[in-house]
Amino acid sequence: MKSASVSVLVLLSFLFLLIGCSPDVLRQDSAEYVDLLNLFEEFRDFSEVDHQQPGFATAMENKFSELREVQSRLASFDIGSWPVSEQIDYHLVRAEMNGLEFQLRVLRPWVRDPAFYIDGRGGLGRLPELPIEEDRLSEFQSRLRTVPSHYEQAKANLGGGNLSEIPGDLAILAIRRLEENDDSFAEFVGQLSEHHPGLVADAQGAQAAIDGYLAWLQENRSQMTAPAGVGIENYNWLMKNVYLFPYTWEQIRTIVELEDNRVITFQKLEENRSRNLPPLTPVASSEEYRRSVLNSLENVMRFIQGQEIFTVQDHIVVDGYRQGRLRATSRPWPDKHDYFFNFSHRESLMEETHEMVGHHFDLLRAREDDRPIRGSREHEGPYDMAVARLEGLAFAFEELLMHAGYLDERPQRARSVTYEQAAFRTVRALSDVYMHSQDWSLTSAMEFAVSNAPHGELLDDSPHLWNEMQTTLLHVGWHAQMVVGKVHFMKLFRDRAQQLGEDFN
Repeated sequence: MKSASVSVLVLLSFLFLLIGCSPDVLRQDSAEYVDLLNLFEEFRDFSEVDHQQPGFATAMENKFSELREVQSRLASFDIGSWPVSEQIDYHLVRAEMNGLEFQLRVLRPWVRDPAFYIDGRGGLGRLPELPIEEDRLSEFQSRLRTVPSHYEQAKANLGGGNLSEIPGDLAILAIRRLEENDDSFAEFVGQLSEHHPGLVADAQGAQAAIDGYLAWLQENRSQMTAPAGVGIENYNWLMKNVYLFPYTWEQIRTIVELEDNRVITFQKLEENRSRNLPPLTPVASSEEYRRSVLNSLENVMRFIQGQEIFTVQDHIVVDGYRQGRLRATSRPWPDKHDYFFNFSHRESLMEETHEMVGHHFDLLRAREDDRPIRGSREHEGPYDMAVARLEGLAFAFEELLMHAGYLDERPQRARSVTYEQAAFRTVRALSDVYMHSQDWSLTSAMEFAVSNAPHGELLDDSPHLWNEMQTTLLHVGWHAQMVVGKVHFMKLFRDRAQQLGEDFN
């Protein structure tokens, strides 16, 4: 079977995003391609999973064997003579099937991750408003009564009954989530007596099951000794077969370490350059922050259009994002802010560029794409398949637009903030690389982040750091792809410039 190389496919994926190819131009309707569309639709239906079904673990093992049959059918296609656009669609379907395989064969959260059973409060889901409507009482009571069996099943599933097969670092994250959980359910149980006293006993039983699960994790944590990282072999398989990423773990490590060297060097040079200038004054209220954000949105759009950085199609508009930011910046000003606000409260332009130009505009493009395979994909893609493009490009915009001039009229110290943000992302990427090679534990990675991230003292034992580490372990390669995706975009930029010569603009 002949196919386009993985590296070419990745480059094409970036290229389609940037030049805004018309979906209709790329669509093909050959008989074999229609067969691919039918198989893709069948696979999408097949891959839907009910996490709350009884015997979930057994169902997942059965699904893996069924997946092999679907993958075999896909492999029987001979795509050698297909147009490139159809070959790309074929490889996207293949990658998505491989994404499900990685979930079923490697990650297996129902066996490895104690937090898998915390989501949705053991099947309760979102708590209803009180009083509960009469026609929903019976259904909610049934859900309450299943919670104890849910957590008993969790104990049996985890590690396949062998505590030493449960990753200790994932247990630590689950314990913290349960310990830090707000008292909303306890408050809910207390309020039930006023509205639905007949549900109180079942609700108390559910609460006891949740508390018992936490106690079980705490008591057995020392016996949970399996590594949380997936290992280099599995990491490489994921990069090649799911993310269609043309780099191995070793190459990713080298790229991330070189980027870390570069951004910290540039950060320190900028700090020296600005050493005699007054520091940036952080905003101190919701109103100040709102003005900063709106100014940044106006600034970046004016710059992109005025400097003709890329084509802004008619559907690429600021309105929806702007309204969302107005709502977000109208909330009461908290006493303590998330770590990343340390950057955006001093200069919001880079973060707003990342979120609006990098992510929101990408979402708007996706909504305009009605192609059967690419157009039916979620904004970020299933199994994190789009991360290298989605996050790499958004991250690249922060610094590359600075070099293009969008900070020229801002305070000079804003350039340092750009590199501070980049340095934090290389810290996360290094944690990704070394936790999944199983060289670093969760504790080691957190200590590294506090010691090496800009203003790392703000990270120490913070909710932000815990969340970042959980994301790193559960979304394998996410943070590394953000950094390497940025580097790969610059490679595409360079290759396209070389290809077009003086016609490049």
